[in-house]
Amino acid sequence: MEKMLECAFIVLWLQLGWLSGEDQVTQSPEALRLQEGESSSLNCSYTVSGLRGLFWYRQDPGKGPEFLFALYSAGEEKEKERLKATLTKKESFLHITAPKPEDSATYLCAVQ
Repeated sequence: MEKMLECAFIVLWLQLGWLSGEDQVTQSPEALRLQEGESSSLNCSYTVSGLRGLFWYRQDPGKGPEFLFALYSAGEEKEKERLKATLTKKESFLHITAPKPEDSATYLCAVQ
């Protein structure tokens, strides 16, 4: 348990170090409920000077975040099973196609 708290502190510290001044990251919607097989998207909009990368993570209850995708330039797309991440100059989308019960989790975005 102590090790997980230490890692969480380091990650938070690094994220705060990336953001300065008017930099902002907003993820929406805050919560999303889907029926099995019903597709949808999560949005991560950002105002960051000098974006070096945008990252999507998945976190299951009681576990640490699991890396999903890294996107570095506008127009880039990555896909893995039922998930697809896209990046534009101001936002990223995580598309979930035909979700299954095992896709239930917290999905997070982070910028560098």
